[in-house]
Amino acid sequence: MQIHNHRIDCARQLNSPNCDERPDPEDITLLVIHCISLPPEQFDGDYIDQLFCNGLNPDEHPYFAEIHGLKVSAHVLIRRDGSLVQYVPFDRRAWHAGVSWHQGRERCNDFSIGIELEGSVNQVYSDRQYAQLAELVRALLANYPALSRERIVGHSDIAPGRKSDPGPFFDWQRLNDLLV
Repeated sequence: MQIHNHRIDCARQLNSPNCDERPDPEDITLLVIHCISLPPEQFDGDYIDQLFCNGLNPDEHPYFAEIHGLKVSAHVLIRRDGSLVQYVPFDRRAWHAGVSWHQGRERCNDFSIGIELEGSVNQVYSDRQYAQLAELVRALLANYPALSRERIVGHSDIAPGRKSDPGPFFDWQRLNDLLV
C-alpha cells in the first residue's frame, strides 16, 4: 500500500463534498478510529457511500429519515472484506469527529485523519479489517511524521459521552500487535 498525493493507491476513490481545507495541512497528528453501519447493524450495501456523498435517500429506511441531511465524511472506510474506500485526501479536513477534543485541543477534524470501520459497537470486526487497518496505519505513519502509534484513538476517546465507537469489541491490543 502506497500513499501518493494524499491518496491510497489501492483504495477505490469516491470524492465526498463533506470536507474542506485544513487550517494547517502539515498539522496531521492524530488518527481517529470510528465504526459505521447503514442501516444500523447491517453491512455490505452502498449506503455509507451515499451518506458520505450526500446521496442517501431518506425514504429507503426509517433510520435514513433521521440522519438525512447530515454532512459527514471520513478519510477512509475499511469494509468488512478489507477493501478500502477513500472519500477525502489526507491533506484535507474530513468532517468525521464533530464536537471533539484531544490533549487540550478542540476540533479534532482540524488535525486528524478519520478511519471508519464498517461495523458496529455490538459486533466483532473482521480479520481482514484488522489486517487492512494495520497496513493503512503503517502507511500513514510512514507518510505523516507527526503521527505516532501513541496518537491513535477511538471516536469515544475524543467525544466521550457523545460517541461510543469503535466500541468494546474493537481489539486495541490486536491492532498494536499487528503494528509491531
